[in-house]
Amino acid sequence: MRKVAIQGIVGSYHDIAAHKFFGEEEIELVCCDTFEDVFKEMHQDSNVIGMIAIENTIAGSLLHNYELLRESGMSIVGEHKLRISHSILCLPEDDWDDIQEVNSHPVAFMQCRDFLNRHPEMKIVEANDTAGSAELISRKQLHGHAAICSKFAAPIYGMKVLEEGIETNKHNFTRFLVISDPWLADSICMPNKSNKASIVFSLPHSEGSLSQVLSIFSFYRINLTKIQSLPIIGREWEYMFYVDVTYDDYTRYRQSIDATRPLTKQFKILGEYKDGKSSL
Repeated sequence: MRKVAIQGIVGSYHDIAAHKFFGEEEIELVCCDTFEDVFKEMHQDSNVIGMIAIENTIAGSLLHNYELLRESGMSIVGEHKLRISHSILCLPEDDWDDIQEVNSHPVAFMQCRDFLNRHPEMKIVEANDTAGSAELISRKQLHGHAAICSKFAAPIYGMKVLEEGIETNKHNFTRFLVISDPWLADSICMPNKSNKASIVFSLPHSEGSLSQVLSIFSFYRINLTKIQSLPIIGREWEYMFYVDVTYDDYTRYRQSIDATRPLTKQFKILGEYKDGKSSL
């Protein structure tokens, strides 16, 4: 049985993504309060696999998680793209007229803005976790409170679903990365069977340095699916570039890496893995 560390609790979107990724394989969740705690669990036990959100089609990138990943020394071994559909849950005895306060993560509130605008009578209270809000309401029997989270949390915490699909944009997906200790990486995902890679590097502060790198990827017909820059603290106007690429020829991809590396600084391959599937 695999141990999988997630940010959040049972019924959270991280929980759903982990079970979707591993399919019928039995897993044991290690629930963490923060993403820092996920990496801490992995450092304490090298057999623990991590599952972390890295970007959302509406909210954008989780920039801090890029830094945590780079600094951790862990490897990306897979990814999963989960359709995020929010529901509003309450205690079984409550109904619409009873709800005075709604609890959830700030990002969930942002993604349900139209729904909340239609219900100005509900006081919005931010929390650290979507499913955690449902668990708290259930445990403390907070009548008049509701939680915005996945509908799958309802049976887990004995809650009632008032309405499903309350997110404003129905094309709402979160991309999750599966990460492991490097010595486990090859046994989980064989690099030569991969078709996607994540790399990070910095560049000399000189004219055309980024365009030279991009030209090499273009020459080798390597497709850039994402490029994210983050400032390097203490070094004004210098940046780390996080790049995702896809390819159909592993040898050609490795040739592009060999050609790119001399033009960069602090070059690191964060992981080579298979392009993730999307699920509802």
